[in-house]
Amino acid sequence: MKNILKEDLIYEILSVVAEIPLGKVATYGQIARLIGREKYSRLVGRALSMADYYGRYPCHRVVNHAGRLVPGWSEQGDLLRSEGIPMKNDNHVDLKLCRWDC
Repeated sequence: MKNILKEDLIYEILSVVAEIPLGKVATYGQIARLIGREKYSRLVGRALSMADYYGRYPCHRVVNHAGRLVPGWSEQGDLLRSEGIPMKNDNHVDLKLCRWDC
């Protein structure tokens, strides 16, 4: 994949993430579709890894297509549980119950 991560694209991704309501999660692919770049879910993940440089966004509300949390980011599960997100196990949210229906 070419390096197409430009600031306007990062802000576009983050603006969608900012809309995810409390108690809901979205997937990387879902966000990619919402910004019109259906095949760029990995790009979404890359942008979210840099989100701290752009302000405070609820990036913890973004999971992979199976509901898996980010490996190595233990705080993500804690944050989601504190918002009442139902979990299947320690590493997966229950997408059937908490996927953002945008």
